[in-house]
Amino acid sequence: MLIEDRYMKVSLPKGKQEKGETMEQTALREIEEETGIQGKVIEPLKTIYYDYYNPEVGTIKKEVHYYLVEALSGTLVPQVEEINKVDWMSPEVAWKKQDRNGYDNNIPVLKRAYEILGIQHRRGKTS
Repeated sequence: MLIEDRYMKVSLPKGKQEKGETMEQTALREIEEETGIQGKVIEPLKTIYYDYYNPEVGTIKKEVHYYLVEALSGTLVPQVEEINKVDWMSPEVAWKKQDRNGYDNNIPVLKRAYEILGIQHRRGKTS
């Protein structure tokens, strides 16, 4: 499952940790809020660090923890306040979309998920 964020880029669900939540709880809550899917964490994937510029407060340092999550239930519906679109797709299609219009910092996340799942990814700019 990949999302199209409000900047029209291919991405993965993520969000801010709320008080009292573990990182895994945050990931599951954000996935459900953004996509309508309830799941369970299978395995941690990667922690990504990057800077984000907010015109109101300046540069913000971000730390995002990604997990391999198994979908259990729910109906796939994007949270339109946060994202434009969400879709289930084959690993091959997901890799092509990441190649064409994804954030570079998601490459190691997808690579790790594909390794865990035993999926060969297509060679391309994200190889």
